[in-house]
Amino acid sequence: MVTTTTPAEQRILLEGISWQTFKTMLADMGSDRVTRLAYDSGKVEIMTPLMPHENSNRLIEVFVGVLCEELGLEIKRTGSLTLTRDDLEFGGEPDSSYYIQNESLVRDKEHIDLAFDPPPDLVLEVEYSRSKIDKLSLYAAMGIPEFWRYNGTKLRIYKLESGEYQESNSSFAFASVPVKEIPKFIQESRKVGEITSTRNFRNWVRPQLD
Repeated sequence: MVTTTTPAEQRILLEGISWQTFKTMLADMGSDRVTRLAYDSGKVEIMTPLMPHENSNRLIEVFVGVLCEELGLEIKRTGSLTLTRDDLEFGGEPDSSYYIQNESLVRDKEHIDLAFDPPPDLVLEVEYSRSKIDKLSLYAAMGIPEFWRYNGTKLRIYKLESGEYQESNSSFAFASVPVKEIPKFIQESRKVGEITSTRNFRNWVRPQLD
């Protein structure tokens, strides 16, 4: 019996690309696209998400929204926000990004400029296949306090401490909830449906807050 695996994303790596060429690529490609780009040290990764990737990304976003509701936190969802730092020559487009602790500082903004605005408080990368660019170094350099990485089975939480990410069992944004349990609700959704799984997630979160 042959077991086949449905791919979750496609990745292409370009090398020898200058920072200015990368910025031109972003401008020429525009924002109306499904691909996500990242840049580090002359390398550009172009990632095209497929359905398993996007489904996991969207479900985690739903669960993040539930956490904010139940904890009484405001949130600004900024999706695959293009994050660039000209001074560092780093660029990235996470699967999802969120302002939570700093939400009030960007609440009415339609454009984020990291030269003046704080970075998102939390970014998520869904990586069924490992990125060809070191996202830990990239997002740490940008000063993003919290980075979540989901590989289809595990959710890893990284918190920025002294300029470097340290893997943790807890979240800055949702310290009272063991968010590493989120994958079991993603798996459950494939059996019972997303609405039922979301309801079950909410019912699971509430006792954690007592």
